[in-house]
Amino acid sequence: MASSLTKDAAPQGTPASGKTFFGHPRGLATLFMTEMWERFSFYGMRALLVIYLIAGGPDAKPDSQGGGLAMPEGSALAIYAVYLAMVYLLAMPGGWFGDRIWGPRKTVLIAGCIIIAGHLSLAAPGKAMFFVGLGLVAIGSGLLKANISTMVGHLYDGPQDPRRDGGFTIFYMGINLGAFVAPLVIGTIGQTVNWHLGFAIAGAGMALGLVQFMIGSRHLSERSSVVPKPASAEERRSVLLKALVCLLVAAVFYGAVTYTGHFTLNWALIPITVAGLLIPTVVLFRIKRDKELSTAEQKRMTGYIWFFVAAAAFWMIYDQGGSTLAAFAEKKTGDSLFGLDFPSSWFQSLNPLYVMALAPVFAWAWLALAKRRQEPSTTVKFSMALLLIGGSFFVFVVPMLMAEDGTKVSPMWLVSIYLIQTTGELCLSPVGLSVTTKLAPAKYASQMMGVWFLAVTAGDCVTGLLSIGGVDMSGAGVVGLEAALAVLAGLAVFMYRKRVEESMGDVH
Repeated sequence: MASSLTKDAAPQGTPASGKTFFGHPRGLATLFMTEMWERFSFYGMRALLVIYLIAGGPDAKPDSQGGGLAMPEGSALAIYAVYLAMVYLLAMPGGWFGDRIWGPRKTVLIAGCIIIAGHLSLAAPGKAMFFVGLGLVAIGSGLLKANISTMVGHLYDGPQDPRRDGGFTIFYMGINLGAFVAPLVIGTIGQTVNWHLGFAIAGAGMALGLVQFMIGSRHLSERSSVVPKPASAEERRSVLLKALVCLLVAAVFYGAVTYTGHFTLNWALIPITVAGLLIPTVVLFRIKRDKELSTAEQKRMTGYIWFFVAAAAFWMIYDQGGSTLAAFAEKKTGDSLFGLDFPSSWFQSLNPLYVMALAPVFAWAWLALAKRRQEPSTTVKFSMALLLIGGSFFVFVVPMLMAEDGTKVSPMWLVSIYLIQTTGELCLSPVGLSVTTKLAPAKYASQMMGVWFLAVTAGDCVTGLLSIGGVDMSGAGVVGLEAALAVLAGLAVFMYRKRVEESMGDVH
């Protein structure tokens, strides 16, 4: 969630006046490297997650490395979905800590330490330590995600600084560079040498990022150390008390369930997934029903709900690129292409590679079309994204049917599927961020970026609940049904685009 500070003009004398990193403030290099290493650790661990969870179990690849948690594939997919949902859900409280308690710079520093502790826990043997590590990485990622982008904004002289968009573009490339390299390094070591060594290298990557962040922090804006809206002592006590009460209730409840011998993994997963669906619903309802909003703002929120639901449907399928598709890559896809043998985790490098290659093309294409007054509207772009993500799963059904008799399909199937999904992502993700800022009521300008991330949470929680409920997410029938629903959603957005655009008022 971006802080409202990114919208304010920086005072003269901030690092925005220096040009030492591709014509941008030197502090951008610090944040670029920090985010690159954090994404290296995050995506490296993510590339291993599902494969490690099923390794040694009934659904693992027969000749794969053992030493994993030997879980059924359904449980692994549920854990993966819940984990991703929590990362994006925790971005909202992460922004609150940056805005009200520690300030962005201190929050990022603390987040980095928590992420390192999480990866070290994952590197330790034992199922209990694994889940502790997973929780710590989710908490740390939520804290960091919400604040590091805010610090990028602090480097520039307000939203009118001509270098600002270029700075965020460079920063975005750092994200994808780390995400591209991570599976090639961490995935290879984890899958072919030792799982826990792979997780440890992910922690080492975050440690490198944190060290250079501390060394280079002198180049950041002084505003990054300021707490924009400090919480009063009473507010702090209230939040602490509520947190302690929740922890106490959870400890008593789960202690009783464990003591009576009824505890299973679902006792933890189901409440989290339900909360991941309820919280976005409650947040949107609260904003929509706020009587302080003007009639125009209320109407724009009605339009925004369409985009939110469409985004949730998109992310529900898209994020299975690291779970359902990853499991298919491990068990039913060939591991050689053009004479090169590679582990299945390498497929996770395709998306960031495509993003780096195609993002400039899309930016140029939208600009060229806009000059000719032919650029698709936001609703049409969302419709295109849903049709593409649905189409990718229709394509996925073909290799799934081909592999039913034990045949290993060509890697080019997944290469194509990830390409279609990335094309859809570029139609929705940057456009969604933009429309969120445009439709946000003034009262909720800062919080709405966190609301946008909740669409990811909602989509992943749907996948999690389906997996927990015993739905075979790796079955061709379910994949085909998801594809059909996404296409129908895309057609619905397109058919009702006039009504949605009317509710958006003067926002285009």
